Amino acid sequence: MSQPFLYLLFFYDKMQQKVKKCDIILSYKNSIKENEMSNSIKFIDLFAGIGGIRKGFENACEELGLKTECVLTSEIKEHAIKILKQNHPDETIEGDITKIDTKSIKDFDFLLAGFPCQPFSYAGKRMGFGDTRGTLFFEIERLLEKYRPKAFLLENVRGLYTHDEGRTFNTIMDKLHGLGYGTYDLLQNSSNFGVPQNRVRLYIVGILGTT
Repeated sequence: MSQPFLYLLFFYDKMQQKVKKCDIILSYKNSIKENEMSNSIKFIDLFAGIGGIRKGFENACEELGLKTECVLTSEIKEHAIKILKQNHPDETIEGDITKIDTKSIKDFDFLLAGFPCQPFSYAGKRMGFGDTRGTLFFEIERLLEKYRPKAFLLENVRGLYTHDEGRTFNTIMDKLHGLGYGTYDLLQNSSNFGVPQNRVRLYIVGILGTT
């Protein structure tokens, strides 16, 4: 995913197809000011890849005058970790999220996760939760339940919508709603944002305590 993609997702006019421009981040920004939670948004980046989702998130927050601090990055692929270390030399890159002791994770306000898409992709076997990678969503659920961050952003392939006749997507939504998060979901194609690829992705944004 291109680095500007998430930034555009939050701020450009095409976002108005689903929610009002900037409503999600602006409402979060206002809650920070009202509650004086911290001087910056602390976030974790799961299944980080080379950090594209993080970069877009940081750009979006900077546009609104919000400081950010990454308190955890989790990634297992060696080539991706190498790039992450080059881009963030002062940070420790953690490995397998299933092996990270949750007691060692600092409190955070926002969760980012482009969780593995192969089990849901049209290009794969579409084994869903029957594929070990497909169960990694439940690691997200585990951290959301324990830390109760104010918001999250999840990314996956559009096939997640239709996998198992929609039951997989409904299960994920039920889990998120059961934790008290209101969600917005939409599809975006990178070709609509100046990227020479026809790459459609599903985005799920959640805000704690909303409907």
